[in-house]
Amino acid sequence: MHHRLRTALSSAVAAALAGGLLTAVAAPASAAPARYADDFNGDGHRDYAQQDNGMYGRPGGAVRVTYGTATGPGTKVQYVYQGSPGVPGADESGDNFGGSLAHADLNSDGYADLVVGSPWEDVNGRENQGGVTILWGSASGLSGGTTVRGKETGEFLNFGRDVATGDFNGDGKADLAAVGNQAAYVYRGGFTKSGTTGSVTRHGPAVTDVLQPVSLIAGRVTGDKATDLVVLGQGYANDRQTSAALFLRGGSTIARGRLLHYNTTRPNWAAEGVIADFDKNGYGDIAIEDPYHGGTKGAVTVWRGGSTGPGTTYRLTQGTAGVSGSPESGDCFGVDVSAGDVNGDGYPDLAIGANEEDVSGHENAGMVHVLRGGSSGLTGAKSQAFTLGTSGVPGAMGADTHFGWWLRLRDVDRDGKADLFAYSSPNDLLFKGTASGITTTGVTKSLRADFAQ
Repeated sequence: MHHRLRTALSSAVAAALAGGLLTAVAAPASAAPARYADDFNGDGHRDYAQQDNGMYGRPGGAVRVTYGTATGPGTKVQYVYQGSPGVPGADESGDNFGGSLAHADLNSDGYADLVVGSPWEDVNGRENQGGVTILWGSASGLSGGTTVRGKETGEFLNFGRDVATGDFNGDGKADLAAVGNQAAYVYRGGFTKSGTTGSVTRHGPAVTDVLQPVSLIAGRVTGDKATDLVVLGQGYANDRQTSAALFLRGGSTIARGRLLHYNTTRPNWAAEGVIADFDKNGYGDIAIEDPYHGGTKGAVTVWRGGSTGPGTTYRLTQGTAGVSGSPESGDCFGVDVSAGDVNGDGYPDLAIGANEEDVSGHENAGMVHVLRGGSSGLTGAKSQAFTLGTSGVPGAMGADTHFGWWLRLRDVDRDGKADLFAYSSPNDLLFKGTASGITTTGVTKSLRADFAQ
């Protein structure tokens, strides 16, 4: 199965505490948070950060930032890597700088900042201990950086294999979460360029459970003012490795909640997901990719939000009524997901990739689905499906075009309707959102659809 770049390493034994974190300091009284959590240069437009995947020629990895305009991605592009002016660290082969990305105005100066994980970085001779760097926003874009120290030290911890931001304790300041192979860590704001941060706490499953973290999802599940976290990873139940999700409820004290085994036959080392209130009941629902369901037929598991945390689940597949196609081994339905309101009705919708769908005899041509949110949550009613052979979609469909390998929903022109970015080889495409949903009228070529959500 072809999949997005994501660290996938085995467990390592936890090591001694590192310490060394300073106490928090207040932001300047005149500071105001950035309007958008990814507006790095403060011009009022959202920007697009993605790992460069080696195309810029940096052996340790680089981050490419495409600066936004009123109509979407613009022509101003910036590359940042370890060794860029003011960025700590060295550009060393295999660090995987940019292997995970998140954004927020961490120091409340009016400019969004970019959090960058480098999970394969060696630290003081410890192989693959991993690291996290904050790249600071400014009027000219990202400028300089600061290292976030891991709480634990040791080899193969892969700290920074994923990162997330949110107000996890509900105090109005942006916080940072990061995972390694052992646990999730929450760093409380405020942050400063000198390396100051608030307290840091460690979070993992109950001692009776097994969960090796892979990634994080942040959002408001319980409807209160604090951001909640979901830790995705490899679990273990009934003598099998599983794909599992651990809910962490945000608040002044972050509380461990339920552990869900959503695929009981195999782990997904590239698991990701999103949180959105698909039924508009005031609680965020957790949509989790599960492309390995049913022998790589694929699925998306939705874990319904509630006042005390997530509760019941339902599963979406190509066998769901109204969804185009049929579940077939190797389709990988659910290889990527992204949430946004594509028709402006107030309900978030979900885009789902099936990048290895065979279409018209073309192996792994790929398909993208858009499922509508509504009072009952996500259903197949009025869902849409697109391939490179759909009328109005530019480009030639062929084998291994993998349409839908990455996708993102974002309202680029701020008309109240999310637009769809979708990967295909060789051309990535941007579809517009309208009152009737995604349209194939005016589809344009655009940047790769793997930028930070």
